[in-house]
Amino acid sequence: MKAFPSRFGLAALACVLGLASFAGQAADRWNMTVEQPDGNHITEVARDFARNVESATAGDLQIRLHSNSILFKRPEVKRAVQTGQVQLGDVLMSVLGNEDPIFEVDSVPFLARSFPQARKLWEVSRPAIEARLQKQGIRLLYATPWPPQSIFTQKPIASMADFKGMKFRAYNPATARMAELMGAVPTTINTGEVPQAFSAGMISGMLTSPATGVDTQAWDFSTYYYDVRAFIPKNFVIVNARAFAKLPQASQQAVLDAAAKAEAQGWALAEARTSELVKTLADKGMKVSSEAPGDLDAGFGKIGQTMVDEWLDKAGPDGKAIVDAFRKP
Repeated sequence: MKAFPSRFGLAALACVLGLASFAGQAADRWNMTVEQPDGNHITEVARDFARNVESATAGDLQIRLHSNSILFKRPEVKRAVQTGQVQLGDVLMSVLGNEDPIFEVDSVPFLARSFPQARKLWEVSRPAIEARLQKQGIRLLYATPWPPQSIFTQKPIASMADFKGMKFRAYNPATARMAELMGAVPTTINTGEVPQAFSAGMISGMLTSPATGVDTQAWDFSTYYYDVRAFIPKNFVIVNARAFAKLPQASQQAVLDAAAKAEAQGWALAEARTSELVKTLADKGMKVSSEAPGDLDAGFGKIGQTMVDEWLDKAGPDGKAIVDAFRKP
């Protein structure tokens, strides 16, 4: 005679089936590593992106954001995304310049110095950048610009000669080369280490955005800010292509829609915040100059032309196509 499950057995079976059903409907949970602290506009955009994805998917895709590089440091982010250690990563694009010069197109000094110029440069370079990432199992989602990069120093600068021998912070290959051409000594320092590096005498000058100046409270360790607007770099957000492909179609579209919204938000926010940030530096006691003093503009012009030529030599036909498209009226 066939045995029937006990009442307890039926309840247990129902519970197991219920849990299995729930597991099948469980939300996807992703982690996102972000470089900057919570008050930075790039982190704000990333946080809004995560919220928009969760809202658009009704919670089916949840993104947990880890700011201030607590999961991975800048040089580790791309590899971490590529290998699936983390699904999403935010990283300064130009830090990948040693891997491929195309990634540092936005950090070629004095090529694109205004937001409209930087936006055009991004539009003409994005296809080549996406193609390189796709070959490595990575999908580009969006990019957020920094305010223009300008100069912070402890001592006043009146001419190019004043940079000679200065220990100058570099954060990517382009800024290291620029420091060399200025006659300074490039020293690689991550953002979070800037205050200590100044205090310890490791550096006495840097080229960075007023956003980083505010984030690091530059008025505590430097006195002068020269608003030379050398270039406008970007952080981009990348996703592991395999993880993205595993999402339901609706969730994929939600991510892409949120990314498009984040990009528009980031560009608008960076431009709006720039003047506010420079004002903050002045309000905190820094001596702010709205332009390069003395012969600096002429000197920077020569450096810019040298670095454009050097970058074109490294970047080859793809680089030439990008610059030609950028310079086309």
